[in-house]
Amino acid sequence: MVQTPVGIKCADDAGVRTGAARVARSAQRFGVEGQGALLTKILIGINVAVYILMLATGGGTLGSPGGDIFDKGALIGIGIQNGHLVGVAQGEWWRLVTSMFLHASILHLGLNMLFLWWVGAPVEEAVGRWRFALIYLAGGLGGAAGALLFGKYELFGTTLATPTVGASGALFGILGAALVYERQRHYVLGGAALSIIVLNLVLSFTISGISIGGHLGGLVGGILATFALAHFRYAQPRALGPGLVAVIAAGSVIIAYVRIESYV
Repeated sequence: MVQTPVGIKCADDAGVRTGAARVARSAQRFGVEGQGALLTKILIGINVAVYILMLATGGGTLGSPGGDIFDKGALIGIGIQNGHLVGVAQGEWWRLVTSMFLHASILHLGLNMLFLWWVGAPVEEAVGRWRFALIYLAGGLGGAAGALLFGKYELFGTTLATPTVGASGALFGILGAALVYERQRHYVLGGAALSIIVLNLVLSFTISGISIGGHLGGLVGGILATFALAHFRYAQPRALGPGLVAVIAAGSVIIAYVRIESYV
């Protein structure tokens, strides 16, 4: 017998699987959960692999990597390396993406990857892999645009700003997605999305060395991308939602372009 909201029923009437059907359902669920948050795991693996590669190629120390991978991939509007001008203002647009997978220290990497697993896994499970990928990218590009927008560079005047690296923009994009879904009563983080965002923004404004623009830009990018995907999920054509996310990502690149014009 099974207790239901309308009283006690037998298993068949309550729709509860028994015997072979129950075993088959359990095996199916186990197989699906075994593949859960696959993209989150892949992203963590990529970030860790890039960090190891930096160390393996002679780039700095375990706690402070460097070398060509770091120098050529870090986000910077304009700077000087080995006597040459470098940066996005010099046409190195790949830095908007590569900087998402670089980290300034082993502690930086560890905290970001822990946060990515803690927040990214439930959000990926809720929205699906390809939507999660789009939100991650939109957050990362929004973070890069925000970092450039609020960055200060004076080439031959005061000291240039420190290059920006890290997955923080993309992570704030995921938090933005969680906030949108929780406002729609899908509690992907147990209703804690807003509290986590507020806490992290407070830390962003109070701890030195953190890119405030990167965090704010990533948050905005993630929120806009999630609104587009959620609102037009069943719209025709089906590519409308992803297309709007592409427009949002392009908007981040345009903001970066307009900002670096002042560097030139």
